[in-house]
Formats: sequence, structure tokens, C-alpha cells
Amino acid sequence: MTTEELQELAVAKVKCNKSLLFHTRYFFVHQYNRKFVVNSHHERICEALDLVLKGKLVKVIINIGPRYGKTEIAVKNFISSGLAINPASKFIHLSYSDDLALDNSEGVKDIVNSEAYKQLYPEVKVKQGSDSKKKWYTTAGGGVYATSTAGQVTGFGAGRVEDDEMDIDDEFLAEYDENIFAGALVGDDLIKPEDANSDVKRTRINQRWESTLKNRVNSRRTPIVFMGQRTHPEDICGYLMQTDGFTYNLDEALNDPTIWYVLALPALIDMGLPTERALWPFKHTLTELHKMREADSQVFDTQYQQDPQPKEGLMYSPFRTYTTLPHDEFMLIKAYIDTADKGKDFLMQWVYLETSTAMYVIDVIYTPLPMSDTEPMSAEQLAKHKVQVARIESNNGGEGFARVVERSEERRVG
Repeated sequence: MTTEELQELAVAKVKCNKSLLFHTRYFFVHQYNRKFVVNSHHERICEALDLVLKGKLVKVIINIGPRYGKTEIAVKNFISSGLAINPASKFIHLSYSDDLALDNSEGVKDIVNSEAYKQLYPEVKVKQGSDSKKKWYTTAGGGVYATSTAGQVTGFGAGRVEDDEMDIDDEFLAEYDENIFAGALVGDDLIKPEDANSDVKRTRINQRWESTLKNRVNSRRTPIVFMGQRTHPEDICGYLMQTDGFTYNLDEALNDPTIWYVLALPALIDMGLPTERALWPFKHTLTELHKMREADSQVFDTQYQQDPQPKEGLMYSPFRTYTTLPHDEFMLIKAYIDTADKGKDFLMQWVYLETSTAMYVIDVIYTPLPMSDTEPMSAEQLAKHKVQVARIESNNGGEGFARVVERSEERRVG
């Protein structure tokens, strides 16, 4: 290898050690023969994880939609970068599926075994006979244990065992710094989206964290990084935020390692505002994101906006607004009237334009006034907009209300 090539490798190693984003880009192109397309959200993820690798952040939650590069950065390259810092680092990797966890574990090992990685970090060697995707070791005593969230985690802990001699070779031990990064518990999509709406399955995962998973770190200083899309207000991310406390402010998290630093990255930034834009146009344009939301706003807001709302009580989807009414040959002007029952009930009357593609609300009455006031008010609104079809809810007094309104309207026409 020429002097120039050796210098290039030395520079690349320095840059990889300083920046997880550079590490990701460097090994991605060597692994896949194409560039890793970098966006601002990748930079923010790497900023947080660089602080984890430096020992400044302990508990991190990264919420982002599927297929936005989180696994490549925050699992495969984060773990391979940690092993480069310290070959004795011990990682536990969890995902909702055993297959996904094992595939990610193999992805880490592929990077570590690559020629590009060996050139920069010859001291990181996978132990001979350690070929299992589930559990493999480095010759320095580090390694990766991968399993599903519900799987068994036995005989392996993440991070350094405090006040205990580590199983590393003498050559590495001579240069060992007790403050160096030593591994982490890394979770990626800890619950399947389809399971999140099941109280039983969701609670089982949350309870498993309390009973088993949180005890698999070897030290209070062992970092825990959980990432994935939100799936429910009470999913594992929501549960941890509620029980341990959290902040969206990085400085606050750096000053208090007991709370979770939450990096929430919605696919639609400033949704509904004039500054609205797509998080990653390379992946989803603004138009594509709007179509996805129109198809199912509840799923979109949960998994892509990181704003989970309970399905209970969501009678209506969010309303869109308009500035001009359409011209449609199939237009009808209709009204829906929900009359007030006794007590403190309200009368609600909607007048809307029905077209072949949508309905446009053009006038609303919403009032607690008695029927003596609302009957003429309702008739006036129907006449004003030349309503062609009116549907009146047949609750207590509904039929009588309809007869009075109908007579009032007849008098107006007459």
C-alpha cells in the first residue's frame, strides 16, 4: 500500500472516529457501492448518537417514520462504530421480530468483517467459531446479542460491568480507559404496529421492560437507545416517557441523565402552516405525504408524524378548508340538524354543499337556546341557502321540531 493510500486511510479513520455520519457514509459506499443520501434528519440523529458514543447522553428515544434510514445509522453503524472505539463493547439489540433483530446483527458483523473496516480497525476481530447471528463475540470480549423484544436475554449484559475485571486480552487492557464507551442496549421498532392497538400485547411489552429488559444493562451509565415509529399513545416509548420523564431539549437531557432525550422527527414539518414542508423529499414529497394522510390520517399522524392519538372518540377526521366553492353538475345543498334534547343540550345545524367528490360546509348553527328561538333560526338558515334536502335527527322533540320548521319555511315562501 502506497504512502498516499496509508495517509488517506489515516484521515478516513480520524473522520470516522469523530463523526457517526461520516462512518455511515464511508462504510455504506463500501458495502453497497452507492452513496448514502444524507438529509438533515440523519444529521440530527447522528448528533445525538455521537453524544452517546462520547458518554454524554445515556437515554435516547428517536421517533421517525419507517424507511427513513434509522436502522442503517442507529443500529448497524452505531454498533460497528462503538466496537471501533472499544472492541470490548457489549451490545444487546432488540426488535419486535426475531428475524429483524438477527438480520441487523448480521448487518453489523458484515461491516466489521469487511475489508474496508479491517483496514481502519484491524484490532476489531470477530472471535473464531462465533458465527451465530443471535450472539457473537470479538476477541477482546465484546460482542452483540440480538433477539426479539419478547425473546430470552440470558447470560449477556450490555455495557461494562462496574468494578469487575473485563474479559479482554492483555494487549488491549494495557491501553484501556475506564471512561471509554463500552456498549449499549439498542432497540429498533420494539412493538409491531399491528400489535400496538392490543392492550394485552402492548402491556406485555411494557411489563417486559420493567421485569427483564432494563436489568440487562451492566451499569447505570450504560446507554439505552430506542428508535422507531410511534404506534400508540401508550406504546413502549410513551410508557417510558411517562414513567421516567423526558425532554425534547438536548441541553436539558445532557444535564439530567435520568430522563429520556426524545428526538421526534415528523415526516411533515410545520403541518398545516405556510412553512409546511417534507422532512425528506428524496423519500416522500409533500404531495405524496398528503396522499398518505388522506388515505388514513390516524395511522399517518401516529407512524409518520410521531403524534399518536387514541382511536376512541375520533368521530371525525381533521377537516380541510377551502377558499372557493366548486362548480359541479351533481351539486346538492343539504342540511343536517341535531335538535337539542332537554337540559343543557345544544342544537347543531350544518348546511353543506354535496358534490361528487366532497362535502363543503357553508353554514353552521350551534346554540343552547330553547326551541322557541332555534325553530325560526333554523328555518331562516334553510331558506337563506335554498336547502334542497334537510335531515333532522329523530330524537326527543325532533319530529315536532321538523314540523314547526317546515311550516315556518312555508310561511316564508308563501
